[in-house]
Order: sequence, then C-alpha cells, then structure tokens
Amino acid sequence: MNRLYALLLALLALGCGAPGHLTGDGGHRYPATATVDHHDVYHGVPVADPYRWLEDPDSAETKAWVERQNRHTFRYLDGLDGRRAIEARLTELWDYERFGTPVRKGGRYFYTRNDGLQNQSVLYVQEGLDGDPRVLLDPNGLSQDGTVALASWEISEDGRRVAYALSSGGSDWREWRVRDVDSGQDLGDHLKWTKFSGVAWAADGGGFYYGRYPEPRGAELTAANRDHKLYFHQLGAPQSADRVVYERPEFPAWSFSAELTDDGRWLVIQGSEGTERKNRLWYQDLEAGGGTSGLCTDFDASYEVVGNHGATWFLFTTKDAPRGRVVAVDLAHPEPAAWREVVPQSDDALTEVDLLGGALVCHYLHDASSLVRVLETDGRRRLQVALPALGTVDGLSGSPDRDEAFYSFSSFTNPGTVFRLDLASGASEAHFAPEVGFDPAGFVTSQVWFSSPDGTRVPMFLVHRKDLAPDGRRPVQLYGYGGFNIAITPSFNVANLVWMEMGGVFAVANIRGGGEFGRDWHLAGTVHDKQKVFDDFIAAGEWLVESGWTEPSRLAIRGASNGGLLVGACLNQRPDLYGAALPAVGVMDMLRFHEFTIGWAWTSDYGSSADPEQFRTLLAYSPYHNLRPGVRYPAVMVTTGDHDDRVVPAHSFKYAAALQKAQGGPKPVLIRVETRAGHGAGKPTSKRIAEYADMWAFLQKELGMPAPRF
Repeated sequence: MNRLYALLLALLALGCGAPGHLTGDGGHRYPATATVDHHDVYHGVPVADPYRWLEDPDSAETKAWVERQNRHTFRYLDGLDGRRAIEARLTELWDYERFGTPVRKGGRYFYTRNDGLQNQSVLYVQEGLDGDPRVLLDPNGLSQDGTVALASWEISEDGRRVAYALSSGGSDWREWRVRDVDSGQDLGDHLKWTKFSGVAWAADGGGFYYGRYPEPRGAELTAANRDHKLYFHQLGAPQSADRVVYERPEFPAWSFSAELTDDGRWLVIQGSEGTERKNRLWYQDLEAGGGTSGLCTDFDASYEVVGNHGATWFLFTTKDAPRGRVVAVDLAHPEPAAWREVVPQSDDALTEVDLLGGALVCHYLHDASSLVRVLETDGRRRLQVALPALGTVDGLSGSPDRDEAFYSFSSFTNPGTVFRLDLASGASEAHFAPEVGFDPAGFVTSQVWFSSPDGTRVPMFLVHRKDLAPDGRRPVQLYGYGGFNIAITPSFNVANLVWMEMGGVFAVANIRGGGEFGRDWHLAGTVHDKQKVFDDFIAAGEWLVESGWTEPSRLAIRGASNGGLLVGACLNQRPDLYGAALPAVGVMDMLRFHEFTIGWAWTSDYGSSADPEQFRTLLAYSPYHNLRPGVRYPAVMVTTGDHDDRVVPAHSFKYAAALQKAQGGPKPVLIRVETRAGHGAGKPTSKRIAEYADMWAFLQKELGMPAPRF
C-alpha cells in the first residue's frame, strides 16, 4: 500500500477527509469520497483506479462512506412530493395472494403461498388435490427484518422429507436442513457452503446428492469460489462424513450438479464451467455399481437429460442446433452418430423440455413469448397448449406417469395464474387465480420492431394505459438485459403496473446477448461483439423518440446485474439520449469483475482483461473507466446491496463515486445502498416496496411527471 493510500484511509477512519464537493450547474453537494493514486498495468497500459479502497465492503472506511451516501440519498428521496403516494399505492396493489406451482410427491402436493405482504413466501403441504393445506415451513419467523429467505426446496420421492435451503441477507450462500413432513420438525442435518446448487434425493429417501465449495479463504462475501465438488449426504450423518461422488481437482473452475433418472437407476452428473450454456454429462449405474461413464464429454453444446425409457435417454441439446432439439440416445451406443432425432430444431427457440405423462412437453419462445407443444416420444405432435395471451409459462411440474401437470402463466398485466393441465386432452383450468386491485382491460401490450445500426431487427414490447397515445412527451422507462442467454419475456410486476398508472410507458427491448432467439442471438452479443448489445439498446431509445412516444428528457433507462452494466455503458456513450438512469447491482468495473466471488464465471460472455485483445475491448466500454469529467450526464440513481456476493457492491460504489465527480450538469447522482440485501433474490417484500417507491419518485421528479393520482 503506498503512503498516500494509507494516509487517506487513515483520515477517513478519523472522520476527516475533504468536505463534500460541489458538482454541476445544480450545485449538488455530495459526501466526500477520497481518491488514491493507484494504477494497474494491463499489457503495458496503465489504468487508474482511484477508488480501489471501496472494494473492501467490511472496512470501517467503506462502511462510513456508505452511511454518508445513504444519508445524502435518503434526505433527497424523503423530500420528494410524490413518494408517499407511490409507496401507498405499491403497498395496496402488492397485497394480493400469490402461489407457486404445486409439486406432487407421494400423493401429497407441495407449493408456496404468500398472503400478499408477507416478506417471504411460505411452504405448504396438503394431502391430495382437495386436502386441507397446512404450513410446512414459514421463514417469516426466522428474522425480525424478513431477510432470511427460503431459497430452495426439494421433496423426497415418497413425500416424507423436504430438504430446504435458507439464505440470509440476500447472500448466494445457502444452508441446507431437512424437515420431516409428518411432524413438521427438523432433523439434525445441517449443510453449509453451497451456492447455485440444488439437491437430488436418492430413490429410497435416505439421503441426497448436492454440490458445494470449500469454506472460503478470506471474506465470504468477496472471496473467489472455485474447487466445486459433488457430495452425497446420508441423513443423520454430519456434513464432515459426506462422501465425494465426483470431483475434478485439475479443473478448479468446473462445477457439478446431479439428478436421478425417474426410475432411480442412474445418477446423472452435469459439469459446467462458468455461465456459458455448454456442459458435460457423465452417469453412474446405481444398480450395477462401478464407476462413472462419460456420455457427452466435450464442452461444445448444452446437454440436458429430459427423461428415459430404460436405457434409452432423451436429451435436450443445442448440439448442431443453436435453437435446440431433442434426441434419443441408446446407452449401449451413446456416440452422436447413433443418436436418433426426435424433435428437430424449429424457427422458434426451444428453451425447456420435460417428460410428463408419457409425452415430451416442449416450451418454445416465439418472438420472446411462450409457446408450449406436447409431442409423443417419437416426435409426433399431440397438441398445443392454449395460452391466454402473449406471456410467459413458468414452473412446469408433473411426473412421467401421470397426465396431470401444472404451470404458471403471467404477462405484463396477468399476475401469475397457476393452471392445472390435462396432458391427454390439452385442457387447462385455473387452479390458483390471484386477484389484484386493477382492471387489466385498461392496459394494452404491443410488440414493435426496430433496426440496430448494423441492420439487425430487434423486437420491443410496449405496455401502457389504453388511453395513452404517442404525443412526443410521454415518460418512458426502457428496460433491458442482453446477456448470458437469458430471455426477457412478458412478466407481471406490481411496480411496473404502478409506473403505468402514473402515466408512464414501460418498454422492454429484447436485445442481442439474451436467449430470446437461441444460441446465435446470445453469441452475437458476447466478448468482442458486446458493443452490439449497447447499440441495440441505444437504437431502442432512439426509436422511442423518433416514433413520437417521448423525448430524451423524458426517457429513462433501467437494468439490473448485466442490465446494470448495459445502463452504465449506454449512459456513458449517449448521455444526451436520456433524462434519467437506474442502474442496479451492475457490473461496472470490467477489468476486475473476475477477481471476486463467482465473477470469473462470466468471462464466457465478457472476456477477460488477462487477454490483451479482450482487455482493449473491455476497456472501451467499461462503465467505471469511461466517465468523462464535465459531461452533462442525466439524473442517475445507482442501487445495490451491501450483502451482494454475486456482483459485489464495489462495482456500484466505485462507479457512483466516479460519476459524482465527473458530473458536469445540473442533475443529481445518487447511490442507494440497501443493507442486509444481496443481488435481489430473497429480498423481503417490505424492502422491495420501499426501493421501488424511491425509484419511481426519483423518476417522477427528474422526468418532470405530474404528482401521481391513484
């Protein structure tokens, strides 16, 4: 540590440092943020990192900085006229009953339910479809502030045990326990240091398979996660006695997951490296014993076991099919040349396949909206499921030997109805239908297409009140993601509904980098082509202006995680195009993201600064490194969580500090740091409502919207 660095940190620890600095024509006085004379040299190029000290979330200096920034931000937000009305309306509409799709095991049905304003959803069980529901696990009593969440759960095949994972404070770390369904009491099992891993119960219910990392060396919220292993846990045994089922120590970046075929005979092991949709498959014959055999052992495509008829396995794969297909594989002749194609690639992206009721249930995306077909196992078409509108199917569940299945359907104005599906006839009936205090007929959803600079046509959803028409001044919120093969499809969010009630237009751009049109669409926005993602999003904003919907001063952009990167990069590149920006939990330092937690896994999408050519590409758009002093940036509110151990909050801290210093215009630059919160999953309802109220009140003020009237 150089002397200047040490001196500045010492001053901060004593509460000294420079006074709050003024910036921009509006004279906003921000809390002091010290800078350090720190440079890294990448391939001969020195790169300054003046806010490196903010990378330590546990230091007294960083905590003091967060406290000062939050005090400044909440003083600003609390003074906004419309905030209380917005929060009241959010609370009113959020108070509706919500259900997860049921899972049937051992004649029992298990599902989650939230009565409306509960911070966390509750796990229920009932005997048979018409049985009386009873609470099996209520996480709301596990913390006073509602920040302990039920992150995952898996029922044993006989329906007698549930393995469940809890997450605290929004962390990706999970702790697993086991509960007896009959008594509702926990057994003594307690497993730690798992991330991004479910469990797979043994056929006899005596234990389960799971993956975990070693206990982290260093701070558990920032230390890199590597050396993953697959274990078997025997009920009643301590975790220290768990048996290693599969490991590859020569490949510390590999991670593993397990599942059993429905007949319980084969253990399927999936190995992946990072977030790229490529994996390997191995299997163990649990009846015959012996070792592990390879099935698909090249990282050249995505492979997923859908189900099996004895030694004939059905695989969903992108091998030679970037939009997905299904093949049948005979384990006696597993080589690709012997595969039999069952469901060929189509013009639509095949995203999920399940073997239910003796049929292949295929979930496609057609222009970023769900389409579900049911096919015989020889590929003949049985039926297409009738869906209510443009929307999203989620949570499909069932079993191979029953015609009963469940799924959830939602859209921008449908709050998530759970349907019971008869796979023989194709008839769907509403099983859980929530009621929200608004009239969906008062809103309209349309899909438009615009051209990116290279001529690529890109779709975008527009949602708004039916009585609104383009007038050149509508407040528009443009949302995007554009990464990791993740499709952004129509879904319900109370907060977006309130935004539209306020007179705003909600726009979702299905830009490259996502999974809306299959693997090629994803790869077209990765590594050296990442700029195409930003070009698409900028073109979406330009279309909204040129088509007469809005003007730059009334156009806001929003995105989270990879979408936060999207907002930061586009804000830097076209500050003149936007009136406000809301980057959330964003990846803002593209030269160092791989140094923390699971960040190394994102290099398949981003590349790495360790590579000379990729370094130059990353440096060209990295939000933190491309802020220009004196530029008139729009109003910005950065949001993050102090327990985010996926995209560590240092990204947002450093970016916000640099933007406050660079701002040359009158608009405010704020950072809102949620305490006891992580990347987003498991955030309590109360915190979600408060955060959206702050964001919408910020937009109302900065886009010049009238006071809300609900």
